[in-house]
Amino acid sequence: MSSLRTDNDTWDIATSVGSTAVMVAAARAAETAKPDPLIRDPYAELLVSGVGPGIWDLIRGEDFAAKVAELDPEVATVFEHMGNYQAVRTHFFDAFFTDATAAGIRQAVILASGLDSRAYRLDWPAGTVVYELDQPKVLEYKATRLAEHGVRPKAELRTVPIDLRHDWPAALRAAGFDPGRPTAWLAEGLLMYLPADAQDLLFERITELSAPGSRVAAEAVGKRSDRRRAEHREKFRRIAEQFGIEDPPDVGELMYDDPNRADVAEWLNAHGWTATAITAAAEMRRLDRWVLPPEQSTDQDEFSSFVTGVRESRS
Repeated sequence: MSSLRTDNDTWDIATSVGSTAVMVAAARAAETAKPDPLIRDPYAELLVSGVGPGIWDLIRGEDFAAKVAELDPEVATVFEHMGNYQAVRTHFFDAFFTDATAAGIRQAVILASGLDSRAYRLDWPAGTVVYELDQPKVLEYKATRLAEHGVRPKAELRTVPIDLRHDWPAALRAAGFDPGRPTAWLAEGLLMYLPADAQDLLFERITELSAPGSRVAAEAVGKRSDRRRAEHREKFRRIAEQFGIEDPPDVGELMYDDPNRADVAEWLNAHGWTATAITAAAEMRRLDRWVLPPEQSTDQDEFSSFVTGVRESRS
C-alpha cells in the first residue's frame, strides 16, 4: 500500500503521479538524443523542458551518466537499465498500435496518457480517432505546450479530462467514443498506481466497452523486492545530494504494492479475451538492452510484463 496516496488525491504535471510522467518523458528525450536510438520521440524534450526544474533535468543531461559512474558504478548501471527499460517499453507499445491499425482498428484509447505523444508522432491511418484520458491539469499542460510550438496531432485527438477512479466510461462516450467499433486500448505506466480492486474494475470497464476484434495492451506490475528497493533508494538519495537535489522523489511510495493484485493475462483470458504476456526482461534481452549484472538478473518476477490481448466475443 502506498504511503503517499489517498483515495481522492489529485495532481498536476509536476507533482505526485504527474511527476512520473515527466521522468518517463525525460527518459524518452534522453533515448532520442542517442546516436542510434531505439525509439524517437521528437516532442519529449519540448514537453519536459516546459515543466520547470526537477530531477528530470538530470535524467536527460549529457554528462549525468558519467558523473554518476564516478560516484557509484552500480547506481550508474541501474540508471542505465531504467532508461533502457523505458525505451523498450515505448518500443513495444508503439508496435502494438502499429499492429492494431494494420488490422483495421481506427479507434484508440490511451488511459492515464500523461506526456504520451503517440497521437502526435505515430503515423496513424486516415480516419483514426485517439482518445487520451488523464487528470485535467496534465492534459491541459501537454495540449498547451505542444500547441504553443505548432505541434499538431497526426490523428483526430479527443482529450477526456477525468480521474480514472471516477466514471470515465461515461465521459469517454460523451467525447464520441463508439463501443460498437473495435478499439485499441493502452494501459502503460498505470496499473502500479492502482490498488488491486481498481485494476479489476478498470479491465471490467474496458471489457464492457470493447467490441469483438478490440485489442488491449498493458504494463503489468512486477513483485518488488523491498530489500533491494531500500538499498537503491538510499544510494539514489546520496547521488541526489551530490547533485544538489534535496528530498528526491521515491516513485515506489506512489505505487500500490498489493499482494492480491490479479495477473493481468490470466484475468483477461478468463473474461473473453485471448491474451499473452512477455516479461520485460525477455524483451530487453531480445533488443540487447539488458545491462544488469547476473546477481540482479535472477528474479524474473521483480520485473514487469507486457500483456496484449484480443477480444473475441462479448461472452
